[in-house]
Order: sequence, then structure tokens, then C-alpha cells
Amino acid sequence: MPDLNSPQLAPLPPLPAIRVFEAVARHLSFTKAAQELGMTQAAASYQIKLLEERIGAPLFLRRPKQIELTEPGQRLAPAVSEAFAILGQAYAAARGGADGLLCVTTVLTFASNWLAQHLGAFQIAHPALAVRLDTSSRLTDFAREDVDLAIRSGGGKWPGLEAHKLLDADFTPMLSPKLAASIGGVKEPADLLRLPILDPGDIWWSQWFEAAGVTGHDLAKRPGSSMGAQAYEANAAMAGHGVAILTRALFKNEIADGRLVQPFDLVGDDGHAYWLVYPTARRNVPKIRAFRDWILAEIACP
Repeated sequence: MPDLNSPQLAPLPPLPAIRVFEAVARHLSFTKAAQELGMTQAAASYQIKLLEERIGAPLFLRRPKQIELTEPGQRLAPAVSEAFAILGQAYAAARGGADGLLCVTTVLTFASNWLAQHLGAFQIAHPALAVRLDTSSRLTDFAREDVDLAIRSGGGKWPGLEAHKLLDADFTPMLSPKLAASIGGVKEPADLLRLPILDPGDIWWSQWFEAAGVTGHDLAKRPGSSMGAQAYEANAAMAGHGVAILTRALFKNEIADGRLVQPFDLVGDDGHAYWLVYPTARRNVPKIRAFRDWILAEIACP
């Protein structure tokens, strides 16, 4: 017998249609949403049609080669995203151990040159939390991957994500003292062109030389080798194999120890930085809040 005193819940829309709506709203693409969900584009469109019929209003404006959310769609999308985030968190907790495991994905150089050197302080402060680090430079899909937080470089604006600035991703040339001495010292920016350049195709090189007033460089003609991460390039530079262009904040110890030298004060800055990001809907999850508060305080320390 029903409890006559319990509140009446509003009827829920078809959950398959809601799942499709969340994916289409996130990608703003029926094609990408269908690929993610393993269905045809026609099937995805049909689910959205069912949902629009149930709501009584269109959720997307369909334009040539693009779609955008209507006003009802804009009202619905954040609530749906938050509901899926809460459901995902509850599912992870039901599997056991979710509250005791914090998964952080970060780019290799930040992991090896900053996070690994400071993470012990977090573990001491939060002994009940086990941290799992994943090093990757690809974009993270928080809706599908078992990841709590990500540290990435970029402009800091990602829809649906909270972003906290950690470090400026500035850049300047660095090399070993031995390599600098091999040409009698690096006295002016053009001297660097007399030495091997590591990853000459990196756009940072062109930007830095332009700021330094060096024209006519031959970077385009040099072997286009790339190591894929600043950590690898720094190791090659310390071994005397060439000049690397690196972010200062990530190589303070190497400079202090004399393994690397920064020959010029000139520093390039293209507006990018390293950011801590996570879904807005999960901003109050205790383990995420704990890591966020710790790393922001740690970064702020001189």
C-alpha cells in the first residue's frame, strides 16, 4: 500500500534519452555523441526527439554543420551533467574503496618535476587517501574515465570544469654549463644557433627568438626531432646534447644545482599555464576538496 504522506516524485523522462542528451550537449555533436555511446547517429537523434516530445520544446537548434542548445536545453544540461556526476560518484563508492583512492592524471613533466617532489606532504596530511598518478597529455573525459582531478596546460577555460591556476607555463632556453663553455660561453641570443637545438619545431623557439630580436634563424632546416616532454628534453640538455626550451618553475632544482643554466633573463609567455581541473559538479567531494586546498596552498609557498 503506498504511503499517502510521502511526496510525489515528478515523472522521470526516459533514461536512455537523458544519457544521449548529456552526451550531445557535452559534444554539441550528434555524431560524436553517437560514437561515444556506441549507437548510430539516427538512433541518437531519435532519443533526442523522444525527449523533446516529452518536454514539449526543442532542446537543440540544428544549424548547418553545427548545433547549439536552446534555452530549455541550457536549463536542462547543467542539471543532467551534475546528476550523472553524482550517480558516477555513488557507483564508484558502491564498488568499494572509492573514498580512499584519489586518481590524479597529469602531464609527465609536472608529475616528475613538481608533483612527485611535493606529494609526500599530502600523503602525510591525508594518510587515509591513496593517490594514484596517471601521466598523460591527452584530454580527460571525466564522464567516462575513473579520474578525480587532472593537471593540464592550456588557457584555463574548459566548459563544465573548475580550473585553478597552478604555474605559468613560460619558457626560456636552458643548457648545460659544459655545452655553453664549448663555444666560449653564450653571451647573446644568437649564440644559441651555434649549438644543437632540441625540438627546433617547437613554436616556443620561434616566439622566443622573435622576442629576442633574432631573425634569419635556421630552425626550419634543422632535424625535426621531438622528445614529447620537457622532462626528456631537460635530461638531454643536462647531458650536453643540446639547448632545450623549458618552463622555469619546473626546473628550479636543476638550475640551483648548476646542472642547467638559464643564459638570458628573457622569458616567453604565450598565456598558457598549468591548471588543476575537475568537474564543477564534483567540487564539494571531500577528497577532491582536500587535494585542491593542499596543492593551492603548496604552490603558494615560496
